[in-house]
Amino acid sequence: MGSLPMMVGLELPWIPSWLHSPGLQLLLATPVQFWCGYGFYINAWKAFRRHRATMDTLIALGTSAAYFYSIFATLFPNFFLNQGLMPEVYYETSVVVIALILLGRWLEHRARGQTSQAIRQLIGLQARTARLIRNGEAIDVPIAAVQVEDVVLVRPGEKIPVDGIVIAGHSTVDESMVTGESLPVNKQPGDEAIGATLNLTGSFQLRATRVGQATILAQIVQLVRQAQGSKAPIQRLADQVTGWFVPAVMAIAILTFVVWFNLMGNLSLALVTTVGVLIIACPCALGLATPTSVMVGTGKGAENGILIKSAESLELAHKLNVIVLDKTGTLTQGKPTVTDYVAVGGEVGSQELSWLQLAASVERYSEHPLAAAIIRYAESQQIKPLEVDKFEAITGSGVQGWVCGQWVQIGTKRWLQELEIDLHALQGRESELERAGKTLVFLAVAQKLVGLLAIADQVKPVAREVVQKLRRRGLEVVMLTGDNSATAAAIAQEVGIQRWFAQVRPDQKASVIQELQAEGKRVAMVGDGINDAPALAQADVGIAIGTGTDVAVSASDITLISGDLQGIIAAIELSQATIANIRQNLFFAFIYNIFGIPIAAGILYPLWGWLLNPIIAGGAMAFSSVSVVTNALRLRNFKLKASH
Repeated sequence: MGSLPMMVGLELPWIPSWLHSPGLQLLLATPVQFWCGYGFYINAWKAFRRHRATMDTLIALGTSAAYFYSIFATLFPNFFLNQGLMPEVYYETSVVVIALILLGRWLEHRARGQTSQAIRQLIGLQARTARLIRNGEAIDVPIAAVQVEDVVLVRPGEKIPVDGIVIAGHSTVDESMVTGESLPVNKQPGDEAIGATLNLTGSFQLRATRVGQATILAQIVQLVRQAQGSKAPIQRLADQVTGWFVPAVMAIAILTFVVWFNLMGNLSLALVTTVGVLIIACPCALGLATPTSVMVGTGKGAENGILIKSAESLELAHKLNVIVLDKTGTLTQGKPTVTDYVAVGGEVGSQELSWLQLAASVERYSEHPLAAAIIRYAESQQIKPLEVDKFEAITGSGVQGWVCGQWVQIGTKRWLQELEIDLHALQGRESELERAGKTLVFLAVAQKLVGLLAIADQVKPVAREVVQKLRRRGLEVVMLTGDNSATAAAIAQEVGIQRWFAQVRPDQKASVIQELQAEGKRVAMVGDGINDAPALAQADVGIAIGTGTDVAVSASDITLISGDLQGIIAAIELSQATIANIRQNLFFAFIYNIFGIPIAAGILYPLWGWLLNPIIAGGAMAFSSVSVVTNALRLRNFKLKASH
């Protein structure tokens, strides 16, 4: 009555016969039990004080039950013999289970360490020293000693130590390690250089603009760490499941003990099955299923120039229905150029040039890309700006200022109409230029229309290809622009977009996103400017072009460092791969428990007389955690096809 049935993994042939003495086993097992299992017991007690049950609770209960039962059997064997039971002891079960779980956690931590490889690689990119130009001499200093405005000399083959602006020299730079851009980028005076990228051909000098934690590389590292520590919605579900899973397992273990003890009257059998249930059901794999995949996925994105701020945005990216693209700087190059200057009264003469001078003078105080285009055009005509008083920028409309004793207003057709300025004089040319897809800026002096400038911004070479790929994925692609309908229609037709919103002011962009969301759609907004920040924040997933403004980047959920639109598709592919990996992990974790718990509880005993040794249960539990982490590491081999 007291003997145990055939138990899978019960025999431990490596234990010599002289260790079979219960007293000796107690002597050897006690220090191991409390020294190695100390962490489990402390964590279980802390959880108990918070009225919670965790995986450490199951381990502590299971091993303690085996250990203290064995002590009782060792000290009071007659209690069992009088009832016709054998005084079995399970010291080796308790000790080996603890050892296996600790081994499993060590393997798990070792594997999880590999999920942070992206962070270590990014940190390793940073240069250790910089060569500064001071008093006409080049001196080497530690990277921490570089300050903003320092002039840094970068020679061929060296890493660029800090972010800065090239002020002298020419070169090509490999930026693939930071932006994911595979082709070298030419650098000349005025261009921005990114710290940690590799200078290839020539030498140049740059003026440091960002150092220390303000550099792009440092911000990337911080964003990746932030994302790896965040929780995806699917992980919150797993946490909720774990919350009721542990109490449910404890209830199953108690039921198992009661059933077997009442049916068989065998205390050893009841104890072995109960301990097996507590050990094998430890939800370590369930808790690891999501965070490990998120860590690898966000790290993989960083390697390819895709910064993902949170696990939630990583999960949402594959559920999107609509992609909203800002026009200027996103679909287009963001460097508009004046193509036509039309003056009231015909050909450009000395009077018309003075009007252009007035326009350039006012636009000099504006930060709008169109203003820069007008200033460049005026400079090409060798026109020098004049002094301006009472400058004012009207968001989404234009600018105005007092120049040479008269008001000068430059802006949209709608704004000048609101100012009751007659625009009929240029109506014919206006229509012609709009049909060509050009943006028109109207110039009024002293409340009279004096001319207009047509500005064009070239569409990015990959824009049409990216739009077509998004549409083939079943995504609706929408364009937002502050330009008039004719210009919007021309650009939309060129890139293959069927739905667009024109003449949208910056403060209206977020409202358009809300309208699309009200249709029951998950919306991503892609933009690069300050005026895109509200829409980026409003969208379910905000995607910032990394070459744009810091405000846009900070308001977004995903940043494409290189500014390549292919990164939109790459981010969606990465999201799909990561979520698929998480689902695989959750499947493995649940299947393991669905089959493991009934076997440990003795469901096979009535059929074949088999029981699962708690030692094997502990090994299986440890293996399940390692297998989940190993599966997550497969994401490191994932190729982002669309990013190149």
